[in-house]
Amino acid sequence: MDKRNLVMFPGTEAVKGGAGSIRARVTERLGQLSFLQRPIHFLAAKKWMILLTFMGFLLGRAMILGELSPFAVAYFAVIAFMRRDYLLPVGVAIVAGSLFASFPVAWMVPAEILIFYFMMRGLETYERAELSYAPLMVFVSTFFVNLFSVLIGPSITWYSMMMLTLNAVLSFVLTLVFIQAIPVLTLRKKSYVLRNEEILCIIILLASVMTGAVGWTVQSLSVEHVLSRYLILLFALVGGAPLGASVGVVTGLILSLANISAFSQMSLLAFSGMLAGMLKEGKKGGVSLGMLLGATILSIYFSNPGEVMISTWETCAAIVLFLITPKSVMQAIGKYVPGTQDHTRSQHEYAKRVRDLTADRVTQFSKVFRQLSQSFGQTSGVMQPPGRQTEEMNHFMNAVAEGSCATCYKRNQCWDMKFYQTYKYMTDMMTSIEENPELEAKDLPPEWSRICAKKEEVLGILKQQYHLYQHDMQWKRQIYDSRHLVAEQLSGVSQVMEDLAREIKRESQTMHIQEEQIREALQQLGLSIQGIDIISLDSGQVEIEIIHAYTRGYDECRKIIGPLLSDIIGEHIAVMEETLTHPRDGLATVRFGSAKTFEIMTGVAAAAKGGDILSGDSFSTVELGNGTFAVALSDGMGNGERARLESSSALNILEQLLQSGMDEKLAIKSVNSILMLRSPDEIYATVDMALIDQYTAQTTFMKIGSTPSFIKRGSDVIPVSASNLPIGIIQDIEVDLVSLQLQAGDVLIMMTDGIYDAPGYAVNKELWMKRLIQEVSSEDPQEIADCLLEKVIRYQQNQIHDDMTVVVGRVDHFHPEWSNVHVPGFARMERPRTVS
Repeated sequence: MDKRNLVMFPGTEAVKGGAGSIRARVTERLGQLSFLQRPIHFLAAKKWMILLTFMGFLLGRAMILGELSPFAVAYFAVIAFMRRDYLLPVGVAIVAGSLFASFPVAWMVPAEILIFYFMMRGLETYERAELSYAPLMVFVSTFFVNLFSVLIGPSITWYSMMMLTLNAVLSFVLTLVFIQAIPVLTLRKKSYVLRNEEILCIIILLASVMTGAVGWTVQSLSVEHVLSRYLILLFALVGGAPLGASVGVVTGLILSLANISAFSQMSLLAFSGMLAGMLKEGKKGGVSLGMLLGATILSIYFSNPGEVMISTWETCAAIVLFLITPKSVMQAIGKYVPGTQDHTRSQHEYAKRVRDLTADRVTQFSKVFRQLSQSFGQTSGVMQPPGRQTEEMNHFMNAVAEGSCATCYKRNQCWDMKFYQTYKYMTDMMTSIEENPELEAKDLPPEWSRICAKKEEVLGILKQQYHLYQHDMQWKRQIYDSRHLVAEQLSGVSQVMEDLAREIKRESQTMHIQEEQIREALQQLGLSIQGIDIISLDSGQVEIEIIHAYTRGYDECRKIIGPLLSDIIGEHIAVMEETLTHPRDGLATVRFGSAKTFEIMTGVAAAAKGGDILSGDSFSTVELGNGTFAVALSDGMGNGERARLESSSALNILEQLLQSGMDEKLAIKSVNSILMLRSPDEIYATVDMALIDQYTAQTTFMKIGSTPSFIKRGSDVIPVSASNLPIGIIQDIEVDLVSLQLQAGDVLIMMTDGIYDAPGYAVNKELWMKRLIQEVSSEDPQEIADCLLEKVIRYQQNQIHDDMTVVVGRVDHFHPEWSNVHVPGFARMERPRTVS
């Protein structure tokens, strides 16, 4: 036995090459079936081999103009490259079919196949056997076999040379056609999206197979006529009039090439296919009626009364085959034909499977990150000061015993006879060193001189060990902080991924009913809509993509479609993005989303200490997504470039973490850990951020070491404050989140300590700032900011003692530019439930 073919699996026997195992399983399975079930099971397992073999038989017999046979070797070549496992039965069937053709074909087809096979084996020897070489190999084998036939004939004429060249060229072209069609028939093509060229290649292949049935009759009924009309019925039901007429033209053309007397079949099949496709709304009955009417009408013009009856019976036979065809066959064909409901449904199902698989994978990654976060968060213990842990105490005792006590004459007395007294003495000395690291021997109590004869040496060793312990604790604290930061970051990533998976699952809901409702309403207004895809219908998070005919100069999206969607859905819908996806076809993809209920207008005024150019304060006003507007302010330690760098870094990192979907408290703690770990110096910055929901005006204030903020509502001024340290000082920072409901017309005022501390310590700063804000009569945010900054500078007699920055935001109702458009007869849309 060849060891290379021996595969061993745990708990199984050795299998040689795998074929024996498969054969054994099949034999065992067949042995469990009854005598009547075995043939059915065999046919089901070998259905594709039987189909391809039968097609090979017909293609081996098929001819054009009574003397050309380009189908056989082209079909054999494609099978040889794509389905090598079926090569032997298909090759035998092709040769058998050629025996039923005219005399030269009976030996020419086997010769062409033999030459092609030898050429392929030769290329395999040099590892160059590729599918792209198949058309050229077919051309060479066909050309030389036909040339040999002409050379041994009675005479060589220009007509014979032209026909053999035409035969080789047709074989070359048919090979290219079969390469596109065979994978679809054998379900080797993974994608359901077929190009028009691929559909045409399938039709040519099927029509070529019918050519092999030319001349066969059953009760005076032509087999190729019945099969061709049956094929047209299938495609007419699936694709309608355009596809039915196209199949009729291609099929009739190929059949007429095989039999010149059947040239009228092309117009008959094309007209019948068009009429059958026009009645596809009537399902099988309507399509059958259209085929019967079309075939009968044209038969009256082209044939005598006897042939008309035969043609009618041929159509009836095709209709019978069509009526008994299972619905699954039409559904399988419809999956490959663009524009059909089955194709659209298959695309939705495929997209849903991809989204579900993606959501599951994201969920798995989220669990992995959460597990990693828990692993990093499991510390070995809480770090305690020196002298309070048994392991540390033993380490200090061993250091003293191996140092000064090793050469002391009182060693046995101290450590054996008076162990507890010595242990307490060491503990007290370590406590004194902890309280005063610069402790000297003269500062020790006098009674210790009676206990220890080398107290100066013991003190020196303990102080040295204490300094080493401090360094160790510093590094341990750095490692602990780093692990804590990694754990928090992994936890935040896990949370973001969980939200992403939930969003993907929510988007996987199919909303065909809602899409059709929108389509009908838009079409009733006379708009040309090519496609509608509803991504989300959640309140405040509506997202709809519409592909429509783009007309330059007419803003239909904002003036008609958006207001119509607002009326149907029940909330303001606005155009979020418009992309001209197909300029040549005049199509544009427009993304509609929930319009915000409130809008925020902002103004900023700032001044650097001493009138310098660069201030240590940083501010930001930005939309974070999901309808959240952030107004942020940060004051770095000190002034100038370094303070500016710290405050801007804190704001930028915080904004990016919040935009990714991380929890507010976790985002603040992450920024705090980053500022602590990235620099050994004492670097800190205050953070004052207001997160305003533009749909509800609910506002969350995050204040980390910042001054109070103020909300001006009419003549009232409401302070918002929190007491905690700035970020970057201690690891376990406290994050205070203050939530308030703002109203339209409210003015939010945020400032740094350069403005808030301007009146000095002798004045109640909060009352002073309230009075200053009340004195400002303007409603414009920028004017309010400029006025407050000017008043503070004048109060300080035009002196700027610290960096000053004030950010003002005004909350107003969002007023859409266009009113809702109501279409009579369309009620408000029923939204599906949100997947939790």
